Amino acid sequence: MLTFDQYLMPKSLNEAFDMLHSIPAARLMAGATDLLPWAREGRAGDVHLPAVVDLSRISALSGVSQTGGRISMGATTPISAMQHHPVLQQQAPVLGDCALWFADDQIREQATVGGNLVNASPAGDTQPALLALNTHVTLVRREEDRLVERSVPLSEFILGPSRTVLQPHEILMRIEFDALPQHGVSFEKVGHRRSLAISTVCLATVVRLDAQQRIEDLRIAIGAVGPVPERLSDIEDLLTGHKPTPAALRDAASKVADRVRSRSRKSYRREVLSNFVERSLTTALAHAGLDVPRLPKETQYV
Repeated sequence: MLTFDQYLMPKSLNEAFDMLHSIPAARLMAGATDLLPWAREGRAGDVHLPAVVDLSRISALSGVSQTGGRISMGATTPISAMQHHPVLQQQAPVLGDCALWFADDQIREQATVGGNLVNASPAGDTQPALLALNTHVTLVRREEDRLVERSVPLSEFILGPSRTVLQPHEILMRIEFDALPQHGVSFEKVGHRRSLAISTVCLATVVRLDAQQRIEDLRIAIGAVGPVPERLSDIEDLLTGHKPTPAALRDAASKVADRVRSRSRKSYRREVLSNFVERSLTTALAHAGLDVPRLPKETQYV
C-alpha cells in the first residue's frame, strides 16, 4: 500500500521545484499507473512517502505541436494521444500502432508518455516506437532562479532497468521526434495476453521507399529482450539502398537472435524476435506500397 503525508499539485515548474526543494524526499508522479502497483506486496511492499508531487496540472509539460520536420510532445501527455491526436495520426502513425497494444482504454487515458520512459522498464512498450523516430528527451532543472534545459537522445537516456540519466530534482519536460508521414510502419508485441500484458518482445519498424522501390530509410527498434531498447542499425544498413526481396528479409531476420539478452524465456524470445523482424518488415513495406511475399517456414514433423 502507498501512503503519504502530503499530496501536492503544482501549476508551474517553479512551484514543482519549490516543493522538491522544501521536501527533498518527495516523489514525482503523473499518471501513477506504475507508482501504485509498485507500492504493493511482492514489489516494493508498503511504501510511505512524505509527499507526492503530481505534475499533471503543469501546462508546460503537456500538449503536442509540430515545427518543420520535428514533433514535440509534453511529458504528461497521455498515451491515448498517440492514437487520437491528429498530428500524431498523420505524422507519426507508428505511435498509434504502438498505443493499440498498450494496456487498455482506461490506462491509456491515465498513463503518460514521460512516465513510460522515466520508469525505464525493459518492457516499456513506447520505447521502441520512439527510438525509431530518433527521439530526444528534454530534461529541466532549476539553478538558482533559472530553469535550465538539456536534451538527451533517447538511446542514451535509459541506462538499464529502472535507471536513467535523470539527476536528482530534474524533470523530464518533453520529448521531440521526427515526423515521418510518408513512411510505412509496423509495431509488433507479444506477451501472455494481447493487452494488459508485459511485453516479452516488442518491435517497431518504419520504412520509406524511393522511386525505384529501393529502401531509402529504414529504422527498426526492439524492446523487452534486453536491459535497454535498441536500434538494429546493422540490419538497417544491410537493407538500405536495395530493393527488398523475400530472401533478403529472411536473411536479415536470421541475424537478430543474438540480440536477446534476457535471462528468462531466452530461446522463445530468440525465435519470436526473428519472426517479428521479418513480419514487421513485410508489413511496413506493404504500407509503404511494396508487397513482398514471405518465404514459407520449414515444417518439421516429430
